[in-house]
Amino acid sequence: MIRYEHKNLKPWITDDVLKLLQPQVSSAADLLASRKGPGGDFLGWYEPAKVVSSDEIKATKEASKRIQDQSELLVTVGIGGSYLGARAVLEALPWDEASENGVDIDFAGHHMSARDTEMLLDHLDDYEVSINVISKSGTTTEPAIAFRLLKAYMEERYGKDEAKSRIYATTDSKKGALRKLATEEGYATFVIPDDVGGRFSVLSPVGLLPIAAAGYDIDALLAGAQEGFAKYGASTDVLANDCLRYAATRVALYRQGKAIEILSTFEPAFHYLIEWWKQLNGESEGKNGTGLFPAGCEFSTDLHSMGQWIQEGQRNAFETFLIEEKPTSSVVVPDTGDDLDGLAYLAGRDLSEINLEAWKGVSLAHYDGGMPNSSLIVETMDTRTLGEVIHFFERATGVSCYMQGVNPFDQPGVEAYKANMFALLGKPGFEAQAKALRARL
Repeated sequence: MIRYEHKNLKPWITDDVLKLLQPQVSSAADLLASRKGPGGDFLGWYEPAKVVSSDEIKATKEASKRIQDQSELLVTVGIGGSYLGARAVLEALPWDEASENGVDIDFAGHHMSARDTEMLLDHLDDYEVSINVISKSGTTTEPAIAFRLLKAYMEERYGKDEAKSRIYATTDSKKGALRKLATEEGYATFVIPDDVGGRFSVLSPVGLLPIAAAGYDIDALLAGAQEGFAKYGASTDVLANDCLRYAATRVALYRQGKAIEILSTFEPAFHYLIEWWKQLNGESEGKNGTGLFPAGCEFSTDLHSMGQWIQEGQRNAFETFLIEEKPTSSVVVPDTGDDLDGLAYLAGRDLSEINLEAWKGVSLAHYDGGMPNSSLIVETMDTRTLGEVIHFFERATGVSCYMQGVNPFDQPGVEAYKANMFALLGKPGFEAQAKALRARL
């Protein structure tokens, strides 16, 4: 369903270079599979078929049906991995993949913008609404604030009893503020697995409930991921396994001084797939003063902003294209009977074909400018294929990190901003830190 093209990586990356890395690749892949490496307790995502039980899938489908019956809009409240995975899936899939019963999905809790939040609350008045709040603890500042506001909105609009039937909590199985509240209020609940970190959680109840409510086939999504698990786990041969080749290529280019990876696409619908990929790699790799910086570009738009830098700027980056080869959409350029715009030569050609030729031309231009690039190509981005793409990137991230001696599954650095924010907002227990920070402002 997907393939990895790498001819534009030479002379930086050759088969001989990758063969030299084979022992490291095999060791990293085996360490991931054994679940005995650093962070091994957070490898619950590794085999997609075992992330959720058949009972959990059944409960997810039943809840999504209730949401569809009572609402037109589901607001998903979460930040980071608690919303990016689901949003990536919902944006990347064609609308005609969803059933007619699917509801619209809005997202909240990933910022603290008063302007955006006020617009969302006003927007809700036009729809029948349900809420899915997603948080392991229930105390993460951004989603906790958003849920306070949305809970108050729901109770004022529907009354406390009906509001309870429209709120779904995805949280820890036993502990935390959200678990306690959900139990007290009687919300329908779903469990965030203890062994799945946020950025790897899209194929757990974290992502599956909003995806199912939107009308997409979660069975097909999980099946595609499981097919990827079998496909990319069948061999550790770096030259025969596209996922391991990609992972090893990233590490080899980083060791050659390429500190930035740009994931580029010609499909705007892949915007949040890139955003999810950025978190996946940024939080997993960026530790101990090392790690690739994950960046993203959307072409053709960014060819008119970032294109100059990519073509002629610092040669400290490499590029990976995410390409859909045969999209289901078809738009033909019309024949206007004249050639005032100089585009008569394109009349009668499908826009998808033109977009593909643009990718080929851009990839060669960037290569000629000294920018190594490769392409992950999907034939058609349907639900099953997207499941495989998700597993491809998750597995590659784990292998890349282990090759660099990094724990892929922790994120100690994100606590620094939280401590400062708590102090400046006056959270009890942070008084001394607040005083020190204000002296620096």
